[in-house]
Amino acid sequence: MTPLYIIAALIAGLAIGLAVAWALQRGQRGQIQAAKAEAERALAAAKDDAAALKKSAELEAQEQAFKLKSEGERELATRKAELARREEQVQGKESDAARRIGELERKETEVGRAEKAATTREQQAEAAAKKAETALAEAKGELEKVAGMTAEQARDKLAAEVADEARKQAAIAVRKIEDETRTEAENRSKKIISTAIQRYASEYVAERTVSVVALPSDDMKGRIIGREGRNIRALEAATGIDLIIDDTPEAVIISCFNPVRREIAKIALSRLIADGRIHPTRIEEVVQKASEEIDQQAKEAGEQAAFDLGISRMHPELTRMLGRLKFRSSHAQNLLLHSVEVGFLAGVMAGELGLNVKQARRAGLLHDIGKAADQEVEGSHAAVGAELARKLGEAPRVVHAIAAHHGEVPPESVLDNLVDAANQLSGQRPGARREQLESYVKRLGDLEKLCTDYPGVEKAFAIQAGREVRVMVENASVSDDQSVLMSKEIAKRIEDTMQYPGQVRVCVIRETRATEYAK
Repeated sequence: MTPLYIIAALIAGLAIGLAVAWALQRGQRGQIQAAKAEAERALAAAKDDAAALKKSAELEAQEQAFKLKSEGERELATRKAELARREEQVQGKESDAARRIGELERKETEVGRAEKAATTREQQAEAAAKKAETALAEAKGELEKVAGMTAEQARDKLAAEVADEARKQAAIAVRKIEDETRTEAENRSKKIISTAIQRYASEYVAERTVSVVALPSDDMKGRIIGREGRNIRALEAATGIDLIIDDTPEAVIISCFNPVRREIAKIALSRLIADGRIHPTRIEEVVQKASEEIDQQAKEAGEQAAFDLGISRMHPELTRMLGRLKFRSSHAQNLLLHSVEVGFLAGVMAGELGLNVKQARRAGLLHDIGKAADQEVEGSHAAVGAELARKLGEAPRVVHAIAAHHGEVPPESVLDNLVDAANQLSGQRPGARREQLESYVKRLGDLEKLCTDYPGVEKAFAIQAGREVRVMVENASVSDDQSVLMSKEIAKRIEDTMQYPGQVRVCVIRETRATEYAK
């Protein structure tokens, strides 16, 4: 490559030549000298520029060489690192291969040992089998020698013994079957006798949900209503009935699903009409006396039922509660007459079976005693009746018969089954019950119980055939505002839990009384 300062000298010489030629053309000597001087300056500047360019080119060459050297070193380092990594990978694969080879060798050794052990065990088993066959043949020979018979003879003798044993077992089975058949025949005959008892049937009192009270005149209706309805409200609140006063001439109607409350109201209203003094205080007094009279009638009815069945020494409270069944019904069947019938049937079946007749009559008479108190305590009427009979001194067998007559507890004796059978005979004969009235009464009872579950409720009465329920609350426990909320809650609960036609009116009644005596 041509040096730069040579190029600069050539350029300066060319400039001097041009200047001389120009000066010669002009013919001016002074100009020639000036041109020479200028040429010399240009030559010096060119030399300086050439030196500077040379120095810059050297620096650039050094920098380029350093850069190339650095890149080469980096590439060399990268290649060394890659080479080291690949070497490590190769070493790892070699180690893994060596480990696997070692495992394979170990497994091969174990397989060899297992094959040897299996071969040894097989040889031992063959030897043991041969030894056992030899021992069996020797034992068989010894046995035949001791028994004095061959194997075929021993087999025949064993078969004969098995056949004899089978014949004995068959004879025992036949005798057992004959005994069971005889027992079954007796049971079926007794069942036929029990079924024949269904011919017994007593008359039943027709149950209704309304009672009619005759009036001497229609003017009496106004006196019964009282000023602003205070008399009729007092009578309904004291008895829990619905008194219907309509256009029926000389008569008012008492509506209530509970026959006890309806009878109390009928007696009280009849006496108030006969007495002529009708006001809230007098109404409460007459209702109280009528309630006591109904209790007396219940006691007499219970005593009469026990007397009819020949039952004595019954607790007075049990007799009174038994008599209360006179005013109750189940599936439109009078409960007291139903209980008497069950007692009679149970006693007749017990006599046929040779059992205690009086105990069977007692259990049959008391089997539904829980229905006289089923709204006062929790539980089914069978469980409630059994607990009541136990507390009032009845025998344990009678108590268990009461508890088991609906299958809620398993029967323990024949008496339990007799009471259950008599109950079904009395209730399932044609015409004994009407399901519609029973479901109606049950619905009204459930409606009253739903209301009495709320705290602060004193009494609840379902009236108007279940279209209205009146809830009497305690004045000290429930305020006016709380009574409003209670009516809404009861209505909502009735909607959610009960089925009923139409609508049910919920009336919560809170009454404040102020009483003082003049002395």
